Amino acid sequence: MALLLKFLSVFTLISLLSGSLYASLNKKSAILYYGEHISYPMVGIHDYIIVQPELLDTRRHGFSLYKDKIYAYISIGEIDNRIKEFNDINKSWIVSTNDTWKSKVLDIKNKEYQEFIFKNLIEPRRKEGFKNFFFDTVDSYYLYSKTQKEQKAARAALVHFIEEFHKRYPESKLILNRGFDLIDKVHNFVTAILFESYYKGISGEKLTYKDVSQKDRDWLDEKLKKVKSYGVDLISVEYLPVQNIEKNASGIVDKIEQKGMIPYVTNKEVSLYGVSSKNAIKREILTLVDEHRLDRTLLEAHEYGATVFEYLGYIQKLYNIDNGLPGLDSIRHYKGVVVWLQDEYKDKKKFALWIDAVKNLGIKIVFAGNFGGLSNTELLDKIGIKVKYNELEHRNLVVQDQMVGYEIEPSLSLVKYRIKSKDTIKPLLVYKLENGKKSTLSAITSWGGYAIEDGFIVEIKKDNLWVINPFTFFSEALELEPLIVPDVTTQNGKRLLFSHIDGDGIMNKVEGIENATYSGEVIYRDILSSYKIPHSVSVIGAEIDKDGLYPKLSQKMTQIAKQFYALDNVEAATHTYTHPFYWGMIDENGSLPLKYRLKVKNYKFSIKREIKQSLSEINKNLVKKGRPLAQTVFWSGDCAPRTNALSFCYANKVLNINGGDTYITKLHPWLSYIAPLGLERDGFYQVYTGAQNENVFTNEWLGPFWGFKRVVQTFEMTNSPRRFKPIDIYYHLYSGSKKASLKALKYVFDWAIKQDVMPIYTSAYIPKVMDFYEVSMAKEGNSWLVDGMRDLKTLRVENPKAEVALKKSSSVVGIKHFENHTYISLDPKQQHKVVLSSKTPQESYLVSANANVIDYKRISSKKTHMVLKGEVAVNATFSLQDGCKLNATPTADYFKNESEGYNIAYNKAKKVTVDIVCK
Repeated sequence: MALLLKFLSVFTLISLLSGSLYASLNKKSAILYYGEHISYPMVGIHDYIIVQPELLDTRRHGFSLYKDKIYAYISIGEIDNRIKEFNDINKSWIVSTNDTWKSKVLDIKNKEYQEFIFKNLIEPRRKEGFKNFFFDTVDSYYLYSKTQKEQKAARAALVHFIEEFHKRYPESKLILNRGFDLIDKVHNFVTAILFESYYKGISGEKLTYKDVSQKDRDWLDEKLKKVKSYGVDLISVEYLPVQNIEKNASGIVDKIEQKGMIPYVTNKEVSLYGVSSKNAIKREILTLVDEHRLDRTLLEAHEYGATVFEYLGYIQKLYNIDNGLPGLDSIRHYKGVVVWLQDEYKDKKKFALWIDAVKNLGIKIVFAGNFGGLSNTELLDKIGIKVKYNELEHRNLVVQDQMVGYEIEPSLSLVKYRIKSKDTIKPLLVYKLENGKKSTLSAITSWGGYAIEDGFIVEIKKDNLWVINPFTFFSEALELEPLIVPDVTTQNGKRLLFSHIDGDGIMNKVEGIENATYSGEVIYRDILSSYKIPHSVSVIGAEIDKDGLYPKLSQKMTQIAKQFYALDNVEAATHTYTHPFYWGMIDENGSLPLKYRLKVKNYKFSIKREIKQSLSEINKNLVKKGRPLAQTVFWSGDCAPRTNALSFCYANKVLNINGGDTYITKLHPWLSYIAPLGLERDGFYQVYTGAQNENVFTNEWLGPFWGFKRVVQTFEMTNSPRRFKPIDIYYHLYSGSKKASLKALKYVFDWAIKQDVMPIYTSAYIPKVMDFYEVSMAKEGNSWLVDGMRDLKTLRVENPKAEVALKKSSSVVGIKHFENHTYISLDPKQQHKVVLSSKTPQESYLVSANANVIDYKRISSKKTHMVLKGEVAVNATFSLQDGCKLNATPTADYFKNESEGYNIAYNKAKKVTVDIVCK
């Protein structure tokens, strides 16, 4: 039997999971998702992820993380005209028609048809990146066969086809829909058998467990017993009406688990994130914005809100409300909804009805800054709010919750309207007006909460200050569960340090610096050669190319670039070919007018030339043989690439960074000066820098030229009391052209290398941010299962005394307490189980190291083995229990007991093997 409605028009996303309901972390789980716009944080935790391949963009980072668990749907027994390959079907292959699904049953015995499946259905998916497959309609032919002889022949043909599949693709895993009668011959080639409706879950409005006859179930149980005898997993899919899932899914899951099978409960359209043995925590926050006036990089919701959500471990998903309100079914997998609009929504009545419907779904809502144009209507009555405009009146403070007054105290100036909420659970900021009436500008309500105008953020001389504590406010209003947070700032207990250079000004003449003519020479000599930490250096193609802007200088600039990339602590990158100034001005044809880029003669603009070809030329002409190839673009100009450029990077496996305005200083000590980790456009992420470059700190290179010294303040203020960012020393090659700017650079590097850091390349940081946005996690009590952490190797707990039960956890390498946080270090695997505890571990563990853990084995309770490899000489500290001895190879140059533990350090060794042996 085919999966129900397998080719129906795709419904919108739905998920009725609440947090980590029904979580059972030690059991296998499965999900079938046939909707568009897949959420990898919602599916990644599962062991089996079955999808409609034509609806997935395999260029996305999440696909690369979970591809080993993703199975592409292929119908091998039936096909219909909704499949693009239908027109290629030879009519002689058709043996029958499935009237129920309006599809054609095809002759699997026919060799030409088998080859058609390989050539037209499987191979194209493999080229897209799919590795594993789910074969549906396996039994269609012999179900429609009229004689036992025909059935036998059909089964034999299916066995041959599956054997051929395994022969051609031995590394691919395979799931079959039913195919019980084939299992004796194909069990070695099959990972799981999926079947439907053990309890026949679709039964109208009422669920019963009597819809399948006992005779049929006895027959099925015998088949399932045979499958299990071969060690093949069984996935039992049950279908329920949407309105029944929350109420009845857990009962079905329990019953299927008791039968030794993997359960999955979904709707008949297979378009929601249903329920299995373990289920993902909702990490995504839908944020409604309007982008008709500003690009999303400039929206308050992104600039100020995303930073807060990301620190808490959540993901802001911007939705442009100018495109219409999102369908209600498409938002159920979000943890909450934030309305953060610049202008009034055009259709107030429709908007109010939508808000009321969201409330009735049980999804918490927050109004940020304003009510989205509803405040001057009666429509807010639906959520219990009344707004009345008054003449300007003086006000007195009546209620001020402790979360109010975060960066600035609330104003006592004139008020222009009165807000009253009958659903208030916790008033946060209440004023009493001259007429004796009260106005509540911020509150936690039964449906979420709101913080309006002076009760939210105020602007003072172009600085935006939080009146309300956004971490506490959003957490309470949206009922955000405290997460064990994937953290990109830290690895193995040490803050990450990297440095990257935009290629501008390699040919600038130096001023007041001896024995050098060009700024590139100075950076090579005084920075890259002197500070033996990783550096990532880009060049602008048009500045060094013989056909570029400076043909007479090309030979010299090429020589300088080659010197950069010959150093064993430098990696190459591109800063594009013509340094586009405004990426949003690239038109639909991929062209960019000359006024928006460097003016190179006879050059026809293309994104390919700017990025991929620039990288190819760097790798071919500049990078020393044996050194890592350039794979990163540092965005130029406004650093606001659109989907066209970002998708190109993803399609060509090019990493990207730049953008984001993190330049918090003592002069501007506000949270609004800390940018998020990155920005999403259509599923593709732009990764932001850790701090702004010297151009900002020198007033766009007008002076003072020593101004980059102030970036140290940024590094300090993004470290404590909350560590928002790694240390990213980001500057331009023209900083080598002036004595003051060079001294500032040396000051910054001298400060940075004295910190407790782990130096890495920029190309190692970028994938950590990409992981953050796709990590999937589930929870059961104090146990957490986290998947998708391929490059990201740290989890943070906002508790300075948190501990880990190391024996019960898997792949936990170390624990580091720092200020108000606990950082948990992880081994090279992608999936991790972490069991939190209040008790100090009785095992030895890594406290901190400035190197990657490239191998880790807890061989027994008495022996631990690990290999550390870094970009600089290894320095590591271990917590050793009594009776334990640490053996390091090679022998450390320095070793001593410190307050945090036993420290080993080296002068040169960048790779060290450590064995901890206990009595």
